Amino acid sequence: MPHPRPTLATLLLLGVLALAGCADREEPAGTEGDDSGAFPVEVQAEGAPAVTLETRPERIVSLSPVATETLYAVGAGAQVVAVDAVSNHPEQAPTTELSGLNPDPEAILAHQPDLVVVNADLENKLADALAPTGTKTLVLPAAATLDAAYRQFELLGTATGHRAEGEDLARRTREDLAKIVADTPEPEQPLTYYHEVDETFYSVTSTTFIGQVYDRFGLTNIADGDDPNAAGGYPQLSAETILRADPDLIFLADTVCCGQNAETVAQRPGWDTLTAVREGRVVELNDDIASRWSPRVVDFARAVSEAVTTAVAGTSE
Repeated sequence: MPHPRPTLATLLLLGVLALAGCADREEPAGTEGDDSGAFPVEVQAEGAPAVTLETRPERIVSLSPVATETLYAVGAGAQVVAVDAVSNHPEQAPTTELSGLNPDPEAILAHQPDLVVVNADLENKLADALAPTGTKTLVLPAAATLDAAYRQFELLGTATGHRAEGEDLARRTREDLAKIVADTPEPEQPLTYYHEVDETFYSVTSTTFIGQVYDRFGLTNIADGDDPNAAGGYPQLSAETILRADPDLIFLADTVCCGQNAETVAQRPGWDTLTAVREGRVVELNDDIASRWSPRVVDFARAVSEAVTTAVAGTSE
């Protein structure tokens, strides 16, 4: 992918590649005793190695923005001693210059972690480098489905001694999302949409985690084409393809990174003729919320719900 932005498009694509071939395989989030804080525990994310934690980790380094959000959401924030440079939520997370894309074992070990959480660890290079110090590496690949995301919530709860909180977070997120979808009016005819990852027209298909959220609302993805699995679910469209499809809704997930908004979209050659532009249905999303399989997926769903509700109200007038 030619666009250099590591906080969104690149990170998404790397996560998808790390997960390739594993999206349909279901594995338990982890096993432990009856007590939420019982150790040792063995945890394993889909498409990643199993990790045994002998004791509750008290010094966690997170090199994944999704993991950072989830750690705080399950109540493990006090155990987090450092996070990577793009982990910007919540505000109290101890952000450093560490990189999840190019992890530096020496810089990581300077924080004296007993657990490091990463999005990907090709050939176990980081795990092998940290193992002699007794530091465990937990890999959490990109979640390809909502259910996989929920399992990661449970897994991080188990791994950090907050099993009940992880299970509760998964349950609440699932229920909140279901309620948002149920409360959203259904259009008489299916609405089409275009989700923009960056201004070079990279998008997502229905096979991705993001696309699955849209699917819950019955929306039709113009990026699916003849093969929704093409390009790992992250194809680059052409302006001509988008203009020809004339989507009812446009969702911009490049407002922060690339300064895109309803006005810049309308200024693109020919885009002022699109239904979504003419009807004021260009939705400006927060880049991070619209790209992370974190508990904030509920906020993403609310934004989609509001857009669908507005569109339905407009077509019924």
